[in-house]
Amino acid sequence: MSARYLPCFLSRPAIGIAALAVASVLFTVGFACAVPLAAFAAIAALCFGRREALVATGVVWLANQAWGFAFMHYPLDAETFAWGGALGVIAALSCEAAGLAHRRLSGPLGVVAAFLSAFLVYEGALILIDLVVLEGGDDFAPAVATRIFLINACAFGGLLAVKTLVAGLTPRPEGAATLAPRHI
Repeated sequence: MSARYLPCFLSRPAIGIAALAVASVLFTVGFACAVPLAAFAAIAALCFGRREALVATGVVWLANQAWGFAFMHYPLDAETFAWGGALGVIAALSCEAAGLAHRRLSGPLGVVAAFLSAFLVYEGALILIDLVVLEGGDDFAPAVATRIFLINACAFGGLLAVKTLVAGLTPRPEGAATLAPRHI
């Protein structure tokens, strides 16, 4: 097998995924349990192919969980682990929803649809779980849901701006295959 077929650890997707993981840790420091995982899932779906987007979303979730348990003293109990696992699964589903929306719609409408799809799947799944475990949905009062939406929307906008800036500054040889994030 030729060396050109071997995966490079420092490929552009790996760098992008690492950058998203670092950004998620910064959000974890600022927002703890309100980390905008839906925004990260949507931006991953816009930047990468399906497999890399799911990996990116998983790495973002894992970085958030690792930081939370190591430095923010998340409780070490079954409920916290269950919610953490659920957040990972829901983030992956949100990424899939964002990717599907973006594949179906193009241009700015596809970008907005990707974010809204990710957010609706994410919050809808959390509300459903909350109702099923009989917590009554109090964590999803309109004021709380609005705050979470705004955090996710602002994070998505910021991540999209950075993605656009980086894509504009990244040189590519003419006709060369690229590992760079897809253009919106």
